[in-house]
Amino acid sequence: MSEHIKKISEDHFESTIQKGVTLVDFYADWCGPCRVLTPHLETVAKELAGEVSFVKLDVDQAQKVASTYQVTSVPTLILFKDGKEKGRIVGVRDAKALKEFILNS
Repeated sequence: MSEHIKKISEDHFESTIQKGVTLVDFYADWCGPCRVLTPHLETVAKELAGEVSFVKLDVDQAQKVASTYQVTSVPTLILFKDGKEKGRIVGVRDAKALKEFILNS
């Protein structure tokens, strides 16, 4: 993982999304589109460092959280502000679309 995106476990999910703006990438290691999305996420995470936290959560390891947020396909990106869901994207987007999504949600 990069310095701008960190992997979290189910145990740290709630505390991670409670304060500020956090983009959670619900992904799986076996997911091809998830691997395609990662470089775009890296780009946006670098650009928005300090403003938005970027984290990845493996749905195979965090089935309870995935179920709670009704994540049925990966990649799913959910933007949280102070613990509340502000928007979501399912599927791959490029860096420009990701940044627009984050800034406009």
